[in-house]
Amino acid sequence: MKIVFIGASSLAIATAELLLQVGHEVIIIEKDKAVIDELIEKIDCVFMHGNGSKPAILKETSPGSIDILFCLTKSDEANIISSLVARSLGIKRVITRIEDVEFEHICIELGLNDTIIPTLNNARYLANSAAGRNMLELSAIIRGNVRLFSFIADDSCEGLISNLDLPKQSRAIFIYRNNVFQPADHDTKLKKGDEIVVVTTTHEYEQLHEKWSNGKAM
Repeated sequence: MKIVFIGASSLAIATAELLLQVGHEVIIIEKDKAVIDELIEKIDCVFMHGNGSKPAILKETSPGSIDILFCLTKSDEANIISSLVARSLGIKRVITRIEDVEFEHICIELGLNDTIIPTLNNARYLANSAAGRNMLELSAIIRGNVRLFSFIADDSCEGLISNLDLPKQSRAIFIYRNNVFQPADHDTKLKKGDEIVVVTTTHEYEQLHEKWSNGKAM
C-alpha cells in the first residue's frame, strides 16, 4: 500500500517505521525543513517539504494512488483542513488526529469518518488500569463481518429511535447526547445532534453510510 503522512510527529514516525517493516510505501510531508533533515538519515522513506494542507503539495503525491492518508500534525485545525483537502482530491481513506474532543462532532458532521483522539484513548486506558479493570480490546469483541457505525442525528431522525429506518441486521445500541452516554431501547427519543451508535454488518455498513454521510466507523 501507498501511505502518506502529513506531519512528522512521534506518532507518525513510529507508525511509519512499522509500516515500512512490512513493505509498504511511505511518504511523509513536513513543513519544518529542520525536522526533515534530522529524520532523513533515521528512516528510509520519502520526505516532502511543504504544508500538507495545500492542494498543490498533496497533488505532488499522486492522490489517486494513495491508499491511506494520516493527518497527524500537532494542530487539530490543520489536520481537519488537510483531511478535507485530501478528500476533495479523491484520496481513498483519510485518518484525522485531533486532541480537542469538541472537534469530534465537527469531524463527523464534515464526513471525516476516521478520527482518532490519542490523548483521550490513552487516558481512558490508564484510568481503567488504575482502577484494576481488565478492559477487552474492541478488536477482540468485534469479529467477522460485524462493524460499529455512528452518525449524528439530523431533523429527520427526531422521534423514537425505533422509527429509524435501519437495515435488517442493524441495531442502535446507545447514543451520546452532549457527550454523555445513554443506553438505547425502543422508546428512546432522539434529538437533533445526538450521536447514534449502531452495530451492523460489513454489507449493511455501506447502506448506513450512504444514508447518513456524516457517519463514521468506530
